[in-house]
Amino acid sequence: MRSGRTAPYLPAMSEPAFDFRRLPIPERLRLVEDIWDSIAQEANVRPEVLPLSDAQRAELERRAAEAKAHPEDAIPWEEVQTRLFKRGA
Repeated sequence: MRSGRTAPYLPAMSEPAFDFRRLPIPERLRLVEDIWDSIAQEANVRPEVLPLSDAQRAELERRAAEAKAHPEDAIPWEEVQTRLFKRGA
């Protein structure tokens, strides 16, 4: 949200330990990646720390059912990577 207000479901963040806004953008991106990785690692060990909404769960179930019904539509990860790298070249 750009309005300065926090989303209604998120409590306001306390004052950060340091002013990350003074970091160069590449360092802020690295910080975001590190934070995201730490969340993913904890969620892998304790999935309950990142609960799904009913809508998210329903969408995951729908996608899983679609993938199971039509496995021939799947694209191998290696092919996805190849396509992405060609696009970026």
